[in-house]
Amino acid sequence: MKIALLGYGKMGRIIEKIATDRKHEIVLKIDYDNLSDLTPENLQKADVAIEFSTPGTVLNNIYECFKADVPVVVGATGWYESLKHVKEDCEAGNHSMVYASNFSIGVNLFFHVNKVLAKLMNNYPYYEVQVEEIHHTQKLDSPSGTAITIAEGILENLDSKNEWVNILTDNGQDGATEQIKNNQLLIESFRIDSVPGTHTVIYDSEVDMIEFKHTAHNRNGFALGAVMAAEWIEGKKGFHAVQDMFNFSV
Repeated sequence: MKIALLGYGKMGRIIEKIATDRKHEIVLKIDYDNLSDLTPENLQKADVAIEFSTPGTVLNNIYECFKADVPVVVGATGWYESLKHVKEDCEAGNHSMVYASNFSIGVNLFFHVNKVLAKLMNNYPYYEVQVEEIHHTQKLDSPSGTAITIAEGILENLDSKNEWVNILTDNGQDGATEQIKNNQLLIESFRIDSVPGTHTVIYDSEVDMIEFKHTAHNRNGFALGAVMAAEWIEGKKGFHAVQDMFNFSV
């Protein structure tokens, strides 16, 4: 399979290694120094594009893939306020796209179990729930897309919360949480050097605490999942979430 990489930072380089290890070929690499190379003609050299750029460039890159009619795997976050319109445009043009806040297999298992746990905890309203996420200081968006997906899974299954709010806390200092309302689910974000990503769901009561945590040791899991998504989307049409790749029946 021939792959175009849109975004060639740390993640792009890891994706390149994993893709080539899996016998794929990288035919295009786009980064800040060669944005003019992002043309339909160049994109059409690829069977699929993998997008891991920035919140400021991801939407343009998605639509360039639509123009070229090249399937695109989107791992960049920070654009979800436009998700409805992207979905409509993808489907109207009969294009191909799969997106995820996190392509890691372990994280997607975490997403599924998080929903099951929230459904169970709905029977025990004396537990207060919150989400914590820790990422490296170079991460541009807050909260992380992964944390938002976790929060949405809780809101779908827990009657006591109907919206999430975010507090960004720099350098591991305690954030101000006193303004959080009872119906709001707190996502507390920390930015600490060299942390690939840690997400924790906490259910706390007067008598005990339950913690459900995923810790990424490195970025390899994200990259492997993105390459697997590229393998999965090839030959398919339509707008897909990464959950469509999996068949979690529990």
